[in-house]
Amino acid sequence: MHCQCVLFLFEDEMPVDIQKFEVGPFAENTYLLTKDKESILVDPGFSNKREFEEFRSAMGNRNSRLLAVLLTHAHIDHVLGLPAVLDTFDVDVYLNHQDLYPWEHIPEQAAMFGLDTGSLALSFTPRELPEREALTMGPFTMDLLYTPGHSPDHLSFYIPEEQALIAGDTLFKGSVGRTDLYKGDMEVLKSSIRDKIYTLPGETVIYPGHGPTTTVAEEKSSNPFVHV
Repeated sequence: MHCQCVLFLFEDEMPVDIQKFEVGPFAENTYLLTKDKESILVDPGFSNKREFEEFRSAMGNRNSRLLAVLLTHAHIDHVLGLPAVLDTFDVDVYLNHQDLYPWEHIPEQAAMFGLDTGSLALSFTPRELPEREALTMGPFTMDLLYTPGHSPDHLSFYIPEEQALIAGDTLFKGSVGRTDLYKGDMEVLKSSIRDKIYTLPGETVIYPGHGPTTTVAEEKSSNPFVHV
């Protein structure tokens, strides 16, 4: 597992830490956001004890309290670590409810990729996370952008003060999310990228669900799949 940390400043000059963990058989990017000793975990894809323990160590090093788990969407690679997280932390899980089919069929997703399904029957429905501006959780404020096309429940999380976007599997560096899974649609995905992501400031740093970071300006100028 590879881990990267990036520091940002809110307007009050308090540092914000975004730590990336590259985890699981799909090299998925899990993100830990920390400010004022409080944290939010995005898309826990931990697939083994070593990966999960590295995340726990990061929490301990920051002496932070986990506030919530946010999911950009409910594809298997973005939820593999949920059982371990929920066994350890008493937190709510949040997901867009536009289409709960991916969430309700997590074991079937796992089986499709030859993964163990035994611990992945999650018998609850996450709290609803609709598209909205200025969601506040503890010290964090972010805009929730509905960005379907890769998955029908997909959200991207934009933190205006940092000009940072956690984009899930919508837009990657030089690529886009796959559209051959349930309700995937390339034209819908392109519209999400053009209307919700390409309209953000060019210097916005994009933290994708796989691969390295990029910026809105870089993708607008060079992404071969979605042109301005």
